[in-house]
Amino acid sequence: MNITDRQLEIIEAAGKIMTDAGVSGLTTKKLAKEMGFSEAALYRHFSSKEDIIVAMLEYVAKMMDERYTISLSKNKTEEQKFILIFQDQFTFFAQNPHFVAAVFSDGLLESSQKINEIILKIMAVKVKHLKPVISEGQNKDVFTNVISTDDLLHIIMGSIRLLMYKWRVASFQFDISQKGDELINSLLKLIKS
Repeated sequence: MNITDRQLEIIEAAGKIMTDAGVSGLTTKKLAKEMGFSEAALYRHFSSKEDIIVAMLEYVAKMMDERYTISLSKNKTEEQKFILIFQDQFTFFAQNPHFVAAVFSDGLLESSQKINEIILKIMAVKVKHLKPVISEGQNKDVFTNVISTDDLLHIIMGSIRLLMYKWRVASFQFDISQKGDELINSLLKLIKS
C-alpha cells in the first residue's frame, strides 16, 4: 500500500481525533476542520471514514512488518530478538500514540468486516515475526516446551495488548517503554527454560 504525504497527514489527524474522542468521535467534518480544508477535499484522498481507518491500519501493519524485518535481520539470540520485537513496538507507539486508538480500540471491531480483516492482518504481522523466534527458542531449549508455541503466542500477545490498552485508557500518562520493558522481563521469566 502506497500512501501520499497528504494521506499520511490525514490518517495521523484521524488518529489524534480518535484518541481524543473515540471511534464515534471521528467524523469527516471534524477531520476536515482539523486539516484546515473542506470535507469535499477529504474525499479527493479517501472515499469514506472507513477508508481512512483502513489506510491507517494498513500503514501501521506495513510499518510494523518493515521494522520487525530490519530488527530481526540482525544476528541476535532468540531472547534478544524477543526483546527487540517488543521494544520496537513500544518505541513506535510512544512516538505515534495517535495510532494506538486505532490498533487497540475495541469499538473498531464492530465497525466493518474490512476493518476486522486489517486488524487481523496486524496480528498476523506480529505472529509472522514472533512465532519463529519463540519456536526457535523452544528448539534451542531457551524457551519452555511445556507450553505450545501457539499458546505462548496468545499469552504474550494478550499481555502486550492489555498493557497497550491500559496505556491508552490512562491517556498515555505513563512511560510505555519503561512499563513495556518491565513486562518483557516478566514474560521472559515465565517462558524461559
